Amino acid sequence: MPVSAIVSAFVAALVGFGGTLALILSAAAAVGASPAQASSWVAALCLAIAGSSAFLSVRHRMPIITAWSTPGAALLAAFGAGIGMERAAGAFLVAGLLMVACAAVKPLGTLVSRIPVAVAAAMLAGVLVRFVTALAEHAAKSPLLVLPVVAAFFLTRRLAPSWSVPAALVAGIGAALGSGAVGQMPALELSALVWVTPEFDGGVLISIALPLFLVTMASQNLPGFAVLTASGYVPPVRSILATTGIASLLTAPFGAHASNLAAITAALCTGPECDPDPRARWKAGPVYALFYLLLAAAGASLVAVFAALPPALVATIAGLALIAPLTGSLTAALGVEKHRTAAIVTFATTASGVSALGLGAPVWGLVAGLAVFAMDTVRRR
Repeated sequence: MPVSAIVSAFVAALVGFGGTLALILSAAAAVGASPAQASSWVAALCLAIAGSSAFLSVRHRMPIITAWSTPGAALLAAFGAGIGMERAAGAFLVAGLLMVACAAVKPLGTLVSRIPVAVAAAMLAGVLVRFVTALAEHAAKSPLLVLPVVAAFFLTRRLAPSWSVPAALVAGIGAALGSGAVGQMPALELSALVWVTPEFDGGVLISIALPLFLVTMASQNLPGFAVLTASGYVPPVRSILATTGIASLLTAPFGAHASNLAAITAALCTGPECDPDPRARWKAGPVYALFYLLLAAAGASLVAVFAALPPALVATIAGLALIAPLTGSLTAALGVEKHRTAAIVTFATTASGVSALGLGAPVWGLVAGLAVFAMDTVRRR
């Protein structure tokens, strides 16, 4: 097991868990979850991520890592007020069933496999660039915290690239402790899963279950497939959808809203920084799963630990870790001259952050890029 794979998996787990944990807790509060149910929600999600990531990576020998549905959590936080955990669990079950049903539809896998590499890579670059450009914003707002992290990253990168991100993390924690920016650390305790008997309400199923399925597919799974495609892999679409759908079904009665293919954090495990040999990068999947098992065991205590870290520190580590994947994506997107216009349109649309008709910028970037790609192809013929 190369150290670089362990480091990549650790950073992916850190970014994925710590970066959007607050949104999960906001969703739990909106639907009326008790503290114990909220802790169970997080633990169940972590178990689903661990199981599905380990199974898919080992089964397909690819760095396939999963995550919770961040747009789904945002949907619940915005529109789930007062529905109650029982009806929420029923909606989560139906969304999981829709995901499994989607896995049985063969045309979807065919459609995804035909996405041009230039367009897929450009969409990924459009997603990543927002995190990398945020480094300058964080440096301006918190220079004493961010600049030592950036310096540690680039100095270590010259000597030992695989250790550049851990060095930055250590430097960041040191700077945060020195400035008193770290909150009080809680005592650790094991988490517990809390059963919630699902209830099925027609209005909730239409307003929550169906949108949850749609935003998870459009804003998480499609970009996740693009990450694998841009890194030279052929994603097993139906297997991924079936596995994450089943994981969502099994954990829904414990409060987990949806599991899906990771997108942004997946890029940390699919590039050469994880392992120079693309055939060996799958090893990051089981390691990533192990970290999520540890997160599941600690539950609410680790929630408080991650909440104690300054948000600027987590965002800075994420931005630095995504510099290399962004470079690779831009290289792949612009590598073929005749596809560059489609790639630039895809990149610009995705990076804009535009949202319309309930679909996020990655989907619109893909649509715009494919439209230009199709027009260019017809014109050349």
